[in-house]
Amino acid sequence: MFFEMTVQIRVSDFQEGHKWYKTLLKKEADLIPHGGFVEWEVIPGCWLQVSEGVPAQGSGPLRLGVKDLTVERERIMKELRVDYFDIHSRQEVGAKWATFSDPWGNQIGFFEYINKLEEKERIQTVTNLK
Repeated sequence: MFFEMTVQIRVSDFQEGHKWYKTLLKKEADLIPHGGFVEWEVIPGCWLQVSEGVPAQGSGPLRLGVKDLTVERERIMKELRVDYFDIHSRQEVGAKWATFSDPWGNQIGFFEYINKLEEKERIQTVTNLK
């Protein structure tokens, strides 16, 4: 049985990486256990770790669920100076998605449920709200 998950992203400039991911996630880090390493609990039991080091090539993307993909794209283009990126969809897929890169080449993305009732149910399940 799995009950938690961590994903680690490495950045070559830790101070800038910490600041960049703080802005992306719209919150302060939950843990800073030692220098060159910081963690956010993105959703209950799911942690994003940002570590000083050489970014992994060819991995990802790490995709985060959002309520409004267009709004999030505009926010990170403005706040993080991310270049414009396309939003994709396919008729047989129940979500729209988009991928962009952080300044160190790590692939990050967002996805948005097309069916808002399904989205609401997923949010309730993940956050344990009833």
